[in-house]
Amino acid sequence: MSGDREHELVLFGATSFVGELTAAYLARHAPSGTRIALGGRSRERLEKVRDRLPAPGGDWPLVVADTGDDDALARLAASTTALVTTVGPYAKYGLPVVAACAQAGTHYADLTGEVQFAREAIDRYDGAARESGARIVHACGYDSIPSDLSVLLLHSRVQADGEGELEDVTAVARIRGGVSGGTIDSMRGLADGARADRAVYKLMRAAYGLSPERDAEPDTRQPSDNPAPHQVDGRWVAPFVMASYNTRIVRRSNAIAGYAYGKGLRYGEVMGVGSGPVGAVAAGAVTAGLGAMIGGLATPGVRQVLDRVLPKPGEGPSEKTRENGWFRHDVDATTTTGARYTARVSGSGDPGYAATAVMLGESGLCLALDGERLPTRAGSLTPATAMGPALVERLRNAGHVYDVARA
Repeated sequence: MSGDREHELVLFGATSFVGELTAAYLARHAPSGTRIALGGRSRERLEKVRDRLPAPGGDWPLVVADTGDDDALARLAASTTALVTTVGPYAKYGLPVVAACAQAGTHYADLTGEVQFAREAIDRYDGAARESGARIVHACGYDSIPSDLSVLLLHSRVQADGEGELEDVTAVARIRGGVSGGTIDSMRGLADGARADRAVYKLMRAAYGLSPERDAEPDTRQPSDNPAPHQVDGRWVAPFVMASYNTRIVRRSNAIAGYAYGKGLRYGEVMGVGSGPVGAVAAGAVTAGLGAMIGGLATPGVRQVLDRVLPKPGEGPSEKTRENGWFRHDVDATTTTGARYTARVSGSGDPGYAATAVMLGESGLCLALDGERLPTRAGSLTPATAMGPALVERLRNAGHVYDVARA
């Protein structure tokens, strides 16, 4: 496909906070000669972003399209092999972009952590994408690539060793980074959707809410997304804000793969906060703070106060915060034979921004350039089921760590 389209990759939403970071990453690291274009609704803002890019980004073409203009989106999608989009909140702006790519046979990647958007996109456009050959891939940033690929690698190692299937898998995430206005805006959308629609509220609480056929899922009881503070291997852990989305992506991957990981898979995520009395206090504080944030965004009055102090859309962490950030996931797994394995995934840079720009950029390049190396699937997929080992290799080459060992 890449040879008969004007572009190999379009970055749509290049003027957003993370969009510009992704554009800079692609300018520095895309293979020489890759046909990349920048897309958005304002030519003037796109030109300003392009002017700040290192070579060869300064020569990339610009494509103007608005998410409210179906004809422009159709032309945009038809012009490229793959499209990555940072235009959010996705529940508000994302569905027309998915539709255009699904109908044009254009591979698609986004950064969404919005479960109701992903569910609607799956239900509405999986069939069209299967017919056209498009890979529609949600969650191609820190939500949820480390989670999805670490479990894929554990599964591959367990299968190679002949140790049955995955049974209990727990990821302990440790991060340092900031928060952007775009992330807060997505959280507002989740809170508004859950408050306005009981079905959205139930979806957000459903352990298999993103699975292809929810009625076909096993009765396996899954770990809580909001556990009380407790200790894992002597260190205190608390609820992880991304667990409720990441875990559903992993379970969707398992289902798409025909439950290759195991129908009895129990997968959970927590946040590591330290050891000893200090860790205990931190775990309590994180638990209380997360509950207060979610509850506050869903409560009129409190919401207005938070809106005045939280970052606005387009705002994000400083360059120093982005450079000093990092993430690390330590994943413990037990198989049906009783064998134990560990995985470690880590990377430098603020996980939601600097590291996410690497993940989204490499996902886009993978979809655009690595077609013959990718799993032979189309439709609404996940990073593991759409790109799998090819994306792992790209991220390792970009400096991220993806290791698996027998415990």
